[in-house]
Amino acid sequence: MQAKATLEDTLALMRDLRARCEWDAAQTHESLRPYLVEEAHELDDALRDRNVAQMREELGDVLLQVLFHSVVAEQAGDFDIGDVAAGLIAKMHARHPHLYGDGERVAWEALKARKRRSIEEGLPMGLPALHRAHRLQDRAAGVGFDWDDVQGPADKVAEELAEVREQIDATPVNRSPHGAPQHDAAHEAVEGELGDLLFAVVNLCRKAGVHASLALDKANAKFARRFSGIEQLAAERGIDVKTAGLAVLDGLWDEVKAAERAAPR
Repeated sequence: MQAKATLEDTLALMRDLRARCEWDAAQTHESLRPYLVEEAHELDDALRDRNVAQMREELGDVLLQVLFHSVVAEQAGDFDIGDVAAGLIAKMHARHPHLYGDGERVAWEALKARKRRSIEEGLPMGLPALHRAHRLQDRAAGVGFDWDDVQGPADKVAEELAEVREQIDATPVNRSPHGAPQHDAAHEAVEGELGDLLFAVVNLCRKAGVHASLALDKANAKFARRFSGIEQLAAERGIDVKTAGLAVLDGLWDEVKAAERAAPR
């Protein structure tokens, strides 16, 4: 039976590629940045689809990026994979003082807050907006700025929705002759209120134990699936979805939704 490969084997492979492959040898931290982002997204797709075989492959691709950057740094004399591992172990020990020492059990965000100079410190600039909102709220909660239960943010959502309705009624959105909204003061006022509403919804998700970006991802998939069902029914019945109108499409939507709910799980 063939022995399984080890992390040392992968590290040796990476060093060999840097020594003997022109492309690998030419890479830098900067040139590798797009690949790390791409591989992370591909792994996220596999996780979302719960495709175990794909997860294993994409985890390997992400590991390749970790090894690549570590060996590039090693050859530049900056740090090596051992330093990366040591930093990880130290961080995990610090996060769990009740397990690796005689400290008390403290929430991670509360621990980090003791060292941060601002709520935004350390948050990546390119973090998606929904995820960034969740993390900002997590950090605020870590220092006690949080609702006691889910009712508080639920009431806040209702309050923000009322303010959106009030702003829209007070300042109808102007549109250009081509249909695009005008970016004037009225538009900015509505945009601001909608932003507050979205932020409140993210907070409600967080307090309910749901990550807003994951919830929206599933809602996007559900909508796409159901609208494809509308298109299929329309094609079967000779209906042009472009001219059918809302009433007809809404009826088809209800049919698709009912069929989906009646299908065996």
